[in-house]
Formats: sequence, structure tokens, C-alpha cells
Amino acid sequence: MTLERLARWKEAGAITDIQFNAISTIVRKERFSVFFELNALLYLGVLSFAGGLGWVIQVYVSTLGDAAILSGLTVILLASFYYCFSRAAPFSPGQVESPNLGFDYVLYLGCLTFGIEIGYLESRFRLMSSDWNYYLLISAALFFGLAYRFDNRLVLSLALSTLAGWFGVRMSRFGFFSGGELGRPAMIYGAVVIAAGTWLNQRNMKKHFTETYFHVAAVVVFVALLWGVFDEESYLYEPALLFLAAIAIIGGIRFNRFAFVVYGILFSYTGVSYRLLHGVPIDSTAALAYLALSGSLVIVFMIAVARRFGREQ
Repeated sequence: MTLERLARWKEAGAITDIQFNAISTIVRKERFSVFFELNALLYLGVLSFAGGLGWVIQVYVSTLGDAAILSGLTVILLASFYYCFSRAAPFSPGQVESPNLGFDYVLYLGCLTFGIEIGYLESRFRLMSSDWNYYLLISAALFFGLAYRFDNRLVLSLALSTLAGWFGVRMSRFGFFSGGELGRPAMIYGAVVIAAGTWLNQRNMKKHFTETYFHVAAVVVFVALLWGVFDEESYLYEPALLFLAAIAIIGGIRFNRFAFVVYGILFSYTGVSYRLLHGVPIDSTAALAYLALSGSLVIVFMIAVARRFGREQ
């Protein structure tokens, strides 16, 4: 009876084919994938465990002592890396499947533990003092090596974000920017990341990593340009933001990458709205009317583009 109703709803257009297939699978009590949910739980579990380690160290540092804390962190670190090196497939410049579902997250735990341990060492013993930023560079180099050795995009994202931290610190010391200025160093970083991802792609080295490089670079550069619009450092930031947004939207549609379309739409909409509403009370009738109308148009446009992507896939 339920399946017949679902079939009628599909024929009437009340539900899509994808929705019909998903619901009917549950009704017939067939097996269905929970791969995404399991991955999300594992990711949250690793982050929670690492956060718990940090909390325990902060609260009980005087009780446990340096030797106990460093020994515990080292055991977790070595156990994680031993597990990964002993079970991983041989290195390949192409894509390599993980040996099991939890493998990537054990590696991620090892990387987070490494970060906690060197952070603890520096906070307690001041080994590098004013040159502490080299910890970021060392960590980034390690994470890049592990990401390519074990074909892990989670660790690659961690490496890119750690490199961004080191990049920002070094450029501030070189005097390339000051205070809260974010635009120039972030855009230089984004250009470096895009160039590195493109160079590795052309040499057939983990070509499936290229999109991760582009995602990180796009978000960093968009945030930097939007920051420039908000700070009104220069009127060049707004046209640059719109130009990059157009490239992201066109490229996303052409190469079937919906995330880049979303980046282009949301960041350009935010920048234009800020400029148009600058000096206008946010609770005024004009501002509320603009936000309601423009927001609705943006949502409709994104839904239309998303449906096109869904049809193509």
C-alpha cells in the first residue's frame, strides 16, 4: 500500500525519482548506505578525542607532570603512525583506496596528536622562543608528506591550513602587512596554493588532490577580498571580488563543480549587499525589502543551478 502511494506521488510529481528510490528502499527494508554518517561520526569522534586530550593536559598538567603527559602523547602518536604504515598499500601517484573505514581517521588522530605535543613542548620549555612559527612549517611539511603517502585529503586540508598559519606569521614579520590587514597576504597565499596544485596536477601527482587545493585557495581569497570590502582599504577589492566570483561561477558550471558556484554567489552577494546597504539602518524598510527580495532571488537561482547539476549527474 505504501509503495503504491509513493508510486502515485512520483507520477504526480510530488516527489522526485531520487526521493522515491530512497524512501522505497526504507519501506522494503532493504540495505542502504550509511557511509556518510559513519564518516561524520568518526571525524567528530577524532576531534572530540583530540579536544579531550588538550583539556586533560590543561587541567591536570601540574598533577600528571611533563614526563607522563609527553609519554602518553608519544605513545598515541607512535601507535597511530605504526598502524598506518603497517597497513597502508604501497605509495602510488594515483588514487589509492584506504584499507578500511577507520584508517584515515587514525592517521588524522596521529596528526592532531603531533600538533598537541609540539604545542605542549613549546609552551613548557620555550625551545624556539620567538621562532615558534617554525613549528607550523615543520607540521605542515609532515602533514603534506603523510597526506601524499597515505592518499588522505583530510590531512592535506590540515597541511594547507597549517601552512596558511605559518605564511601569515612570516609575512607579518617581513612587514608585508600590518595590524588587521588581511587581503594581500591571503591573496598571495591563495595564488601559491593554486600554483602548487596546478603544478602537481600537471605532473600527475595525486591529481584528485587538485580540487582540495582549489577549494582552500578559493575560500581564502574570497574571504580576503570580502575583508577588504568591509575594511574599505581600497575600491579595487569589490571589482576583484566580482571578477573572481564570475570566474568561480562560470568555471563551476563548466566543470560540474557546484561548490565553486556557491562560493561565487554567496561571497559576491555579501560584498554587493554590504556596499549597497552601507550607511543604511539594517532595520529600515528599504534594507529589509532589499534583503528579502535579493535573498529570495539568490535562493531561487541556486536551486535552479543545483537542479541542473542534479540532472547532469
